[in-house]
Amino acid sequence: MTQPIVFISHSSIRDGQAEGFRAFIRGGAPALQADKPGTVAFLAYLDEDATEASIVHVFANADAMNAHLEGVQERSEEADAFIRTTAYEIYGSPEPQVVQMMRAFADQSDVPLRMHPEHVGGYLHG
Repeated sequence: MTQPIVFISHSSIRDGQAEGFRAFIRGGAPALQADKPGTVAFLAYLDEDATEASIVHVFANADAMNAHLEGVQERSEEADAFIRTTAYEIYGSPEPQVVQMMRAFADQSDVPLRMHPEHVGGYLHG
């Protein structure tokens, strides 16, 4: 049985770019929803001061995460105008090449990648 995967990116908002970040997320979410049906949740949050953001992705399984990552480089480059990544977290077990890619992203940005591979229990409505 395949297990869900949760990916969370944490970022700081670049000076004066909170509104740009809001617009970027609100503008891009409908396209992701249409193009990435295996991404069962794509949720962006700002802290109280609008200086830090967290983006939560929930994938039904590893294949859905693979599909979501198609085009990620271009989306990340657009997002870089508004945010600077500070950490990544992965809950679940993506395919090894995805872990390798995410480690490379983390190393390139000099940020931690925290892995939580063991899905102990729970459920995901689908």
